Amino acid sequence: MTDSYFDLRQRITEIGALMYARNLTDSAGGNISVRVNDVILMTPRYAGSKYLWRLRPEQVLVLDLAGNRLEGEGEVSREVRVHLKLLNDFYPDGTAVVHGHARNALVFCSLGQPIPSMLYATDKFGAIQLVEDAPAHTQRLADVIGAAMAEQLERVRKQAAAVLAPRHGVFVFARDLESGFDALERIEVSAYCALMARLIS
Repeated sequence: MTDSYFDLRQRITEIGALMYARNLTDSAGGNISVRVNDVILMTPRYAGSKYLWRLRPEQVLVLDLAGNRLEGEGEVSREVRVHLKLLNDFYPDGTAVVHGHARNALVFCSLGQPIPSMLYATDKFGAIQLVEDAPAHTQRLADVIGAAMAEQLERVRKQAAAVLAPRHGVFVFARDLESGFDALERIEVSAYCALMARLIS
């Protein structure tokens, strides 16, 4: 393993485990990537379904900027196209992509509705909008997410921006890994508040 990346690979495994434990993603998918200079560190395929997000640092892949595996155990995620699009087109404004199947946010993804900002803590992200529906794992999905993030780069520079992929999940593009995780959880809490508000209003 490349010693210079060990701490960050370890941190990615910790964030992934937290996402799973806090219902910010599920066994069906989700992925995390971080760009460091000319390489991208990314969680492997089947991180949820096969490994239940109990990853070792050695399983976090080291990719070149074209998505070719340089180091790490396992296969490259099928969702790598979105990560490559964002981390190649907009680096260094953003350095991390956090994609989750957050439980309450998925309700909005399934219905095709944006998540409103319900809290002061989420006003910085605005309403989380949906991108055009595109099949998972495709370049088309990467392109529509890239276009949406291009309009939110000021948010990325400050902390993060997010979009919803219909019937799929939340994609967060952030200035760094911790900012991406923080944004995903805040947005998920806002989704929960919006759903609960509809029950009691």
